[in-house]
Order: sequence, then structure tokens, then C-alpha cells
Amino acid sequence: METTHNQLRIEEISALLPHRYPFLLVDRVLSLEPGVSIKSLKNVTINEPFFQGHFPGEPIMPGVLILEAMAQTGIIFAKNTDPEGLEGKLLVFAGMDGVRFRKSVVPGDQLIMELKLIKRKSIVWKMEGKASVDDKVMAEAVLIAAIQ
Repeated sequence: METTHNQLRIEEISALLPHRYPFLLVDRVLSLEPGVSIKSLKNVTINEPFFQGHFPGEPIMPGVLILEAMAQTGIIFAKNTDPEGLEGKLLVFAGMDGVRFRKSVVPGDQLIMELKLIKRKSIVWKMEGKASVDDKVMAEAVLIAAIQ
């Protein structure tokens, strides 16, 4: 399903990812260059179910969910880079390196995920990623995914 344009809406994202509410964490792809990079967004709202317990009175998006949003962005990227090779296959989180959380993500933020391909070898994809709000880096990591 290679894109002929550089943006994807939620219907196209849902066709690429197995995730569904409340675990679908990518609302839109802003730009996509297959084999090179991707940029997506997640609108963070107070209605997110995790805010009930993380933390009452001071809601903060859990860091693991920021990483998950980056990983989902990586799956969209990979499936657009190699649509035939990944058709009908599940790409899963295999590891992460250099994870750093810089600032908290809170309701009202628009989280922007940017990933760049570092390398691809056989069934393994390695991508450098960062998540930002208002051009400030909130989290960064090297993400590793593998075909299951």
C-alpha cells in the first residue's frame, strides 16, 4: 500500500495497523518518504483512558505510550516502504536503545513523532525516533522492530 501522497488520515492508518481504540495512538501521518522518514501526530486529550490513573489531578501521558506511538508510526513507515514484503505480516517491537524522556506530555498537547530509518536487515528494522510538542523534544529512542 505505497502512498502516492505524503499524508495519511485515520482510515488509511487503521488499514495498516492492527491497533484499535483505545490503543491506536496515531491520528494522522503528516509526511512520509518511504525508505527514508515519517512524521505523524497524536492529539493528546483529557478523554484518554490512562489519564484516570496517571495521575489524578496532574495528568501525564505515560512514557511507554509515547514509545508505543513512535513504534506504531514505525510500522506505518515500514508498511509503506515494503508493502509487498510486509503484506499479511505482523511487525512487532523487538527492542529500544537510548531511551530518554525530556519533558512531560499533558492533555492538550499535539505530540509529533518523527522517525528515520537507520538500517534494515532481513526481518529487522532499526529507526531513530523522537517525539516533540511545540518543537521541544519530549522523548527520543532508537526503536527496533521485527517481523513475527
